[in-house]
Amino acid sequence: MDAKTTVRKAFENALVVPAFNVPYLPMLKPIAQAVADEDSVAMIQVARLEWEKFEAVSLERIAEEYAKYAVAGHTLLHLDHVPVIDEDHLAVDYLSLIHRAIKAGYQSVMVDASRLDLAGNIAATKAVADIAHAAGIPVEAELGAVMGHETSQATIPYDEIFEKKLGFTEVADARTFVEGSGCDWLSVAVGSVHGAIADNLKDQKKPAARLDIDRIAELRAALDIPLVLHGGSGIENDYITRGIRAGIAKINVGTELRQPYERAMRERNDAEYAREQVYTRCRELIRDFLHTAGDARVLG
Repeated sequence: MDAKTTVRKAFENALVVPAFNVPYLPMLKPIAQAVADEDSVAMIQVARLEWEKFEAVSLERIAEEYAKYAVAGHTLLHLDHVPVIDEDHLAVDYLSLIHRAIKAGYQSVMVDASRLDLAGNIAATKAVADIAHAAGIPVEAELGAVMGHETSQATIPYDEIFEKKLGFTEVADARTFVEGSGCDWLSVAVGSVHGAIADNLKDQKKPAARLDIDRIAELRAALDIPLVLHGGSGIENDYITRGIRAGIAKINVGTELRQPYERAMRERNDAEYAREQVYTRCRELIRDFLHTAGDARVLG
């Protein structure tokens, strides 16, 4: 199963490939099993902040764990969010991380240069695309500002953000970006919210987010490449369904699996019990929220 082909198939068939984040190593096994048991196709992914601020250890350690539990025809390994400027506003040696991921066997990679201006984002993404394409793997990039993630408190009410389209991906900029960067998939800001990583907010329920379906459709028409939605947890279900039809072909889910794992570990400090909670919740998400159960018949 090839990542670029799989996501393109999803895009062309109005389906979606879920991408489940692994901030704690024991989560990987139950996620892979849940995907297979629901006859779905999904990416298992790790972001830099998940080995810097959680317990994913390293991108290599995730790759080693993935090799134990990968299920052919059902799972793919993706490197999520390698920032050029990180959540603490520090420069990152992002190209070395891309090289390491390729060596470790990742099937696709994501560079996030969205904290740079448009020209800087294009240049950084193109540098990654040149490396990844030479290795035969696709690149995901980001344009726009998905709210949340690195902030310790919200300063603007969500309804105001959505109404004014603050930080939303602009169609004209996106066209320029895709043409100049050579990215294969584009993560767009259309209303979703990243999960909080600040200690005082980790356990809080995310706001019920909405999606700008018209903006997604405009971006699809202008770009004709698969669109990616970050911050997939907490979005009203009808918006997920409509967003997929409009052009979202990959959707990231982190908070909805991280929080059950953390709660379970606090309750019993038992990794197997925590794995059971992740497995159950992952199957629910696939079946009832993302509606991707059985998609392996088309995408696998």
